[in-house]
Amino acid sequence: KIYLVQTRPVTTFKKQESVQTQSNDLKEILRGSGASPGTVSGKVKIIKDLTELAKIEKGDVLVTKMTSPDYVPGMKRAVAIVTDEGGLTSHAAIVSRELGIPCVVGTEKATQLLHDNDLITVDGSNGIVYSGKSNQVEIKQEIKSEIKQEMNEETSSLITGTKIYMNLGEPDKIDDYKNLPFDGIGLMRIEFIITDSVKKHPLYMIKNGQSQEYIEKLSEGISKVARTIYPKPIIVRFSDFKTNEYKNLEGGSEFEPHEENPMIGWRGCSRYVSPDFIEAFKLELKAIKKCRDQNLKNVHVMLPFVRNTEEVRNCLEILRSEGLVKSHDFGVYLMAEVPAVALITEEFADLPITGASIGSNDLTQGILCVDRDSAKLSRMGYFDERNPAVLKGMSNIIKGFKKHGKTVSICGQSVSEYEEIVEYLIKEGITSVSVNPDVVAKTRKLVASIERNILLGKVRVS
Repeated sequence: KIYLVQTRPVTTFKKQESVQTQSNDLKEILRGSGASPGTVSGKVKIIKDLTELAKIEKGDVLVTKMTSPDYVPGMKRAVAIVTDEGGLTSHAAIVSRELGIPCVVGTEKATQLLHDNDLITVDGSNGIVYSGKSNQVEIKQEIKSEIKQEMNEETSSLITGTKIYMNLGEPDKIDDYKNLPFDGIGLMRIEFIITDSVKKHPLYMIKNGQSQEYIEKLSEGISKVARTIYPKPIIVRFSDFKTNEYKNLEGGSEFEPHEENPMIGWRGCSRYVSPDFIEAFKLELKAIKKCRDQNLKNVHVMLPFVRNTEEVRNCLEILRSEGLVKSHDFGVYLMAEVPAVALITEEFADLPITGASIGSNDLTQGILCVDRDSAKLSRMGYFDERNPAVLKGMSNIIKGFKKHGKTVSICGQSVSEYEEIVEYLIKEGITSVSVNPDVVAKTRKLVASIERNILLGKVRVS
């Protein structure tokens, strides 16, 4: 079969965007990494900490040192994000792409050079911040919308052997993305629901007799997405806040210890099996059970930051105690993002689970010992999912899990950024890829092309 697709290349749009911005004679004042595409103008609001989030009004540009899940309510009001720190897998980068707003990260000095109410233009495609307003912004946004529409129409009929899933965090955004050509939600982050809707630490709510409220709000957010895309699957990742992020929730300081390096601290499964957090974890399980009891059998779950097989077995027992047992219509997945999973893959693959999803952000961080939020190391090229050691780790995970008849996906930022990684993983035999909403259509087209070339190559050899 011959497919004719993409009548206006995305790269052409990006070049036009840069030229149009330059034509306004805007003065470049900052440069960082372009983390979320698009160009927009707005007034600066410098946010030093969470107490200042109320400063942000609709249409402002949020400028801060680095965002965290607690910043999401303010980020949703902003038209763009600019940060001092962070790389392409930082919180600001991931969230801004889901919200569909431009973002420039790792500028190092945005909070020092900019001031409240400065009028700036943020070019998230090229990682540049200009002083003043671009009069081409509205035109470029219309072009961008046109391209999305064309790509969506062109790719909706493409069938691929590799499933194309979508990452999602904000439940309300599913209304914007529901018509994209995806096969399901490969990563549903519930942290958005907790920071935006619940706002309180789960143990604090348990202490104050508000457990049911926590369950209700979680289940409402999850069920909204599950119901909208039914019968497509939605894989819900259990909460993966770090201690500093949990501490910022109301009442959190009472229950959270201080950690010098929260990124590799008390997070993921180590929380769920801990006597200090197990009751909070059970609230998440009750929320999942509530969704499935509403006949939303397309809801499945994923355990993040798995370090060893024993904690997985313990987690599965906790799930069982709440009436959640792996079956033909209920999948339990592991996030393969700690190097241990890539080194002794078959020991993890032999567990009574459905499959795994590679978390390339943390996997890269762990294998290369590079802080994923370091702007300096990111600009120097040290954080790179294409590093041979990282690719080898991914390959080990795919082969090990498939050997045991388990599915393997990937939901890290890498497949949303690098076409060559998508091609590598498909050739290695990955089952599915889960990407950001802004590249769903593009990825389906890419995967169809890669699979077609592989088939043609086999035919020609034979």
